[in-house]
Amino acid sequence: MESIIIYEDEGYRKLLPLTYNRPVFDLRCGINTIREKIVREYNPKKIVLFSRDYLKETLLESDSNSLINQFTDESTLIINGRLLANELKNKVPPDGEDCIYTCKGEIAAVRASADNLIKVLNSLKNLHLEKGINIKSKEINVDIIEYFWNLIQNNSKEIKSDFSIINKKGDINGTIHENVNLINRSEIFIGQGTLIYPNVVIDAEEGPIYIGRNVKILSHTAIVGPVFIGDNSLVKVGSKIYEGTSIGEYCKVAGEIENSIIHSYSNKQHHGFLGHSYVGKWVNLGAGTSVSDLKNNYSSVKVNVNGEIVDSNFRFVGSFIGDHSKTGINSMFNTGTVLGYSCNVFGAGFPPKYIASFIWGGTKSFTTYEPEKSIQTAKIVMSRRNISLTKTDEKLFHEIYRLTEKERTFFLQEHI
Repeated sequence: MESIIIYEDEGYRKLLPLTYNRPVFDLRCGINTIREKIVREYNPKKIVLFSRDYLKETLLESDSNSLINQFTDESTLIINGRLLANELKNKVPPDGEDCIYTCKGEIAAVRASADNLIKVLNSLKNLHLEKGINIKSKEINVDIIEYFWNLIQNNSKEIKSDFSIINKKGDINGTIHENVNLINRSEIFIGQGTLIYPNVVIDAEEGPIYIGRNVKILSHTAIVGPVFIGDNSLVKVGSKIYEGTSIGEYCKVAGEIENSIIHSYSNKQHHGFLGHSYVGKWVNLGAGTSVSDLKNNYSSVKVNVNGEIVDSNFRFVGSFIGDHSKTGINSMFNTGTVLGYSCNVFGAGFPPKYIASFIWGGTKSFTTYEPEKSIQTAKIVMSRRNISLTKTDEKLFHEIYRLTEKERTFFLQEHI
């Protein structure tokens, strides 16, 4: 296929704070990010990414191969960046007549020739495809991420789907010590350079397990699939990792993790429970940090979504933690807690179920976490992984601080 456009629409707002510093299509679900799934599905020669203007420099710095927020005059396929694209070609073929593909009232994809393309792309400037464009439409059944918990609810399915497409069944590499128990070996992939210590159980009976390159899994750990563990991650002694869990690259984890996504470069190195949660990048969960994912009365969990209380209609909903946030030892989070971008939360008891971005404090008091202090901490944390915080990154910190000023002021007024 010649070209494809991946765009984010206004739906990114319902995925804040996870999308403050990344476009929706760079969220992880399963083994891969949404963008990676779309590109793999269509294998285009040219990729164009449409995102919010303030993210343009960050995208340009991290991706030199794609065009960012640029127009094209070619017939092309336009994909909503919240769409899980595995096997999408069966429903949205790469070639054919111009068509708007919808799912339950949302635009999932648009195929547009040169005649209609400019009209479509002009509407993308405001992160919204106008529905009045004169192209035939077709309703399809696909998965479009609307809320945080949709990523978690789809994660097991996406691990299975990604694993089957990558098609590396039964490829066992690295060093596997004796007394490692591999159950359903054909559904286990272990990458080059990975080291698995004695008395580890890797159980793929209920779903595949993909372990990347240069991973260390220390003794007395149990992993129950479907599970993904990314390159260069560490799983510490006695860890219990259950189904529906994705642990991205360069993470360090321990304790009990279930049905959760840890994007990458984040740490949960000690005991404590993490369930039905999404953790961004460069997050550190202090020793004993635990997340409740089920209410005592078993009722559905309500979540603060960009200032609006939304009933998830699910019984199991954990926490959603923005990038660069930290928790102190023995921190506790109630069901449906949202922790913003670059927060530092500590102290006894449950903090509020919604904590605005750039907040420092605990149950007794809160204050503003000034961006310069936050940036200084980020520099130290990232340098430990031999990564430098760039000027573009610093600029993004300040922009997110500006964007979140109103919600932060309101939060501090409510929690004096």
